[in-house]
Amino acid sequence: MAYVIKDSCINCGACADECPTDAISAGDSMYVIEADKCIDCGACAGACPVDAPVPED
Repeated sequence: MAYVIKDSCINCGACADECPTDAISAGDSMYVIEADKCIDCGACAGACPVDAPVPED
């Protein structure tokens, strides 16, 4: 299971800076996580000021 970023993302980049596998990149209006690179570590969730990254259902 990978993490995904919810629409509450404020496009600050804090999550991308913490990702150990560089799975997070800037999208058009918010950051996105490449599921095949995500190792489900949760580092992005801990860094996000608005709790946008969450485990995928």
